[in-house]
Order: sequence, then structure tokens, then C-alpha cells
Amino acid sequence: MAPNGEALLASYSKTENTRKPPRLSMESLRRTISDISYELSKEAAIDTKLPPISEIEDAKCECCGMCEECTPEYINRVRDKYFGKLICGLCAEAVKEEMEKNEGKVEEALNEHMSYCVRFNRFGRTHPVLDQAEVMREMLKKSTSRLEGRGARAKSMSPSDKGGLKKGLARSSSCIPAITKEIGGDRGMGE
Repeated sequence: MAPNGEALLASYSKTENTRKPPRLSMESLRRTISDISYELSKEAAIDTKLPPISEIEDAKCECCGMCEECTPEYINRVRDKYFGKLICGLCAEAVKEEMEKNEGKVEEALNEHMSYCVRFNRFGRTHPVLDQAEVMREMLKKSTSRLEGRGARAKSMSPSDKGGLKKGLARSSSCIPAITKEIGGDRGMGE
């Protein structure tokens, strides 16, 4: 501590007029407790009865298998909405996306998503790398089928396609022979 720290503390305690809080009498404490209980009883009379709390159950999604804690009322609402199937919130969002593709047909979207989940649970969880490759293959297949459907195809930038050079960079010949020649020439010098 600084050398003047003790002096500072001593001067502070002398100048500061510290008073102890007033003591409460037992009578004032009883009056305060009585006032608080009176206020609480007034609020209890005003409050309406709260509905009983439903028991929470573990519910398992019929698509992905994830478990959630749900009330029976919520489970019934979900089953009514999705043709008796209990699905989690994530799968419900995926079904909504499928509905946009299927012009709002809920049952078709639900069946499509459930078949995808079954396929994923059988193969994707055990072989994630192969599943990712399969998904990429399907995406490529869909994108090429869309391009072919519009009549647009990827065109080559090769100068031999049109008979002349186009603007931009084009490869005129391979560089492999030049590299091979250099490597072969270095061997001849070293030997």
C-alpha cells in the first residue's frame, strides 16, 4: 500500500460521519409483515385460476428419431397436422420446404421427407463420406437435367470449335512435352 494510504484511510474515517441504521422495533416489524400479507391476499383474490400443468412426455420423431419433451396437447396437434405422424420441429421445417416444391401437397412432402430420413438413417449415419458423395452426385444430376431441359448446354472455349480464335485465353498446345524435354535434357547432362 502507498505510504500515505494509512493516513488517507484515517482521515476518511474521521471526516465521514457514520451513523448506524435505526433499530426497528418488534411492533414495526409485525406491522410490515401484516401489510405484506394483506397485499398478497388482495393479489391472490384478483388472479384467476391458472390452468393445470400437463405432464411432459418424451416424444420420438418418426422421421429422424430425435427425442423431444412435449405436452400431450402439442403431440396431438402435430399428429393432426401431419396425418397421424409425430415429427420434430426440424423435420416439420423440411416438410414445409418439400411442400413448396410439391405445390403445397402436405402428404407427398411428408412421404418424401420420411423416405429421405429412412435412407439417411440406414446408410448416411454409418457411412457419412459415402453419403455426402451420393448427395453431391444427385445434385449434379439435378443441375444437368435442368440445363438440358432448357436447351442450354455448357460450351467449350476451345479455339478449334469455331475455326478461329476467340477473345480471352485459350490453350494452344500442351506444356507436357516441354517439361519432359527439360527433364530428359537434365538427365543427359548429369550422366
